[in-house]
Amino acid sequence: MAIMKIRGGDLDLVEYEFRTFAPGKILKTLGLEKKKYPLKPVKGSVLVKAPARIHLTVLDMNRFAPDHPGGGGIGFAIQCYCSAEVRCTAKGTSINYNRAPIVKNFVEVFKKVTGYKGGFSVTVTDHEHKHVGLGSTSTVMIAVATALNEAIGSPLTSTQLRHLIGHNYVEEIADGNIAFGFETGVGPAVSIHGGMALMGDELSLVYHHPFAEGRNVYIIIPPTDISSAGTQEFDLLMNKARTLDYRDRELKAYMFLMDLVPALERDDLKKVGDVIWEIEFRGSKRAEVEHHSYGIYHYMNLLRERKLEFVGMSSVGPSIAVVTALDKTAMKKMLDPLGLTIAIATRADNRGLVITRAP
Repeated sequence: MAIMKIRGGDLDLVEYEFRTFAPGKILKTLGLEKKKYPLKPVKGSVLVKAPARIHLTVLDMNRFAPDHPGGGGIGFAIQCYCSAEVRCTAKGTSINYNRAPIVKNFVEVFKKVTGYKGGFSVTVTDHEHKHVGLGSTSTVMIAVATALNEAIGSPLTSTQLRHLIGHNYVEEIADGNIAFGFETGVGPAVSIHGGMALMGDELSLVYHHPFAEGRNVYIIIPPTDISSAGTQEFDLLMNKARTLDYRDRELKAYMFLMDLVPALERDDLKKVGDVIWEIEFRGSKRAEVEHHSYGIYHYMNLLRERKLEFVGMSSVGPSIAVVTALDKTAMKKMLDPLGLTIAIATRADNRGLVITRAP
């Protein structure tokens, strides 16, 4: 893999080498393996359905890296789901999923932490919207982690599962190996609890609250040929975005604490939307939007001019999330003259993970 340069200032230039490794070769157990857990494998299978996320912004990109999760952030869960079905077996691990390396790696982490000596059969179904800002990897991983945990008697807490995912967050590469990726912890937190979550550094869950109950969420994916993954994402997040967050991180944190949280408490969607719109022009979020050569700003501004309550780009894009009381027919009528279409019509998920058992 390439050696990427990170510049934080005139005298701050370091090189980061993306280490690639086989699944199961680098396991970060966080010391949790030191405890002896009572394991009670269940009969039958465990099915976990996890809502995907809209990641609205990182708070400070100077506080995370590909092998150092954190940075804080905010996002919310939507009714677009990934699921994992797990069954305990006598030995070995079988994975039915087209991104098996990322699942295999976490299974090995989980077994080492808990001391489970048996095997697992794992089947995963994702929402099939990859690298457009909907968190396919993090949603799959919290579904898998929760199903594994339930299958052997729930020895770990949801917080421990989130931390294990964050510190072992990987993406697969072409040769079947994996490499560490960026993780703020927003995805697993909102998948577990539903609603909107505010994260601090080191994967700490600061606050969560139901969001936009009864309103509609529309995901719009504008046309773009600019990549939001791989080395281009690294260059964006670790250079321009870090510099901009040095300037705006205090303001972003203040706006979330003093404006966003109170607006969530009183269910004021317009005020929440106003805060998020301001964030689109601040710090690392500005770098993410401008990564798409101002085209995303153009489209989002057209939507804001039509008085939509909430418009924001998810993650590094290009997906735009619109939250509004308008129904699908009215929304489509608004979008047609702009040359935009609805990719997903859904709602916020305020329930979180759903766990069921089958024989």
